Amino acid sequence: MGRQRIIGRWGEQAAARFLEQKGYRVTGMNFACRFGEIDIIAEDRRYLAFVEVKLRKNAAHGQAREFVTPAKQRRIILTAEFYLAAHPTRKQPRFDVVEIYGAEGRIDSICHIEDAFTLS
Repeated sequence: MGRQRIIGRWGEQAAARFLEQKGYRVTGMNFACRFGEIDIIAEDRRYLAFVEVKLRKNAAHGQAREFVTPAKQRRIILTAEFYLAAHPTRKQPRFDVVEIYGAEGRIDSICHIEDAFTLS
């Protein structure tokens, strides 16, 4: 596994712990199909959140959430539809982003953006 992938997995684990501290239950990580991958699937009492995690050293080149491009959003949405076809739920699906800023195992800040993008 390459260095970037290891750092990415570390960021996803940090985001999952952060969501659990906020009261979410993480039900899946790194769900992949032919359409794409979803970093984290988490739920609370009302929502099933499909979460994209973005890790950056700092915001010098833009906020981490800006790197969830429209093309990436479409892949996440298709992957979520595939997931929901196999795992029906009464909960409202939602697309979130967790931004993490930091480096080398250090988190400087973490931000959960609920309903970061929608089906359009």
